[in-house]
Amino acid sequence: MRIDPGAPERAPVELNTDRPHSARIYDYHLGGKTNYPADRESARAAEAAFPLLPLTARINRAFMHRAVARLAREEGIRQFLDVGTGIPTAPNLHETVQAIAPDARVVYADNDPIVLAHAQALLTGTPEGRTAYVDGDARDPKGILGSPELTATLDLDRPVALSLVALLHFVSDEDGPRGIVAEFMDALAPGSFLVLSHVTADFSPQWAQALEAYKRNGTMGYLRTRDEVARFFDGLEMVEPGLVPAHTWHPEPGVPVPDTHALATLHAGVARKR
Repeated sequence: MRIDPGAPERAPVELNTDRPHSARIYDYHLGGKTNYPADRESARAAEAAFPLLPLTARINRAFMHRAVARLAREEGIRQFLDVGTGIPTAPNLHETVQAIAPDARVVYADNDPIVLAHAQALLTGTPEGRTAYVDGDARDPKGILGSPELTATLDLDRPVALSLVALLHFVSDEDGPRGIVAEFMDALAPGSFLVLSHVTADFSPQWAQALEAYKRNGTMGYLRTRDEVARFFDGLEMVEPGLVPAHTWHPEPGVPVPDTHALATLHAGVARKR
């Protein structure tokens, strides 16, 4: 592992540690240490309403790891774009795919000052591969796709795996999440993939109570049904087993999959662009 010597120096950012923040709250749910009392208070209030939140965070993270590893190993994908990456949590996406394909290239994108403050931790990778960080907003796909960091790292004429994992439930209908997905995928070469997960109350109505707890602390979230999440994949070819609860998407061999709807808190899927 190495620090990218070309990583630009960045000005200090205000972390506002006295206010809860979605990235740090998620870090807390994952058992991380990049959080503060305000974040922990908000997270615990949401967990009181929905005790499965920490497990949901781990299920989501595990789905991302399995999906990108499968694309690197079985589909030969060597380029990855992770939008809404959040605070670095080991293993990061690049560590997963570069363990399989050391020459893999990964671009992380987020518009969050908290993530920006930790971006240096993302800018590490194998000598054969490359990683980069884009300070960009998911609601501005053109800005991310046209950024010099991305264009210097990825070749958009070759297949790219786009990761929108646990992102779109922070995007309101007014901001056009389906249009965001379509704009990203339209810019990617045939043979590219979309990796996506999204929270749902289809099986766990307590999610709505958890989101209310978040909203009281200024963090907005939007629950969507399976049919609504499925529309993000319009025009793409779903990879088996399709859009399913995240914990059931190609579970690790030998790991039993609980037959319970209690864990079905996320819809998740992978699709190919033909």
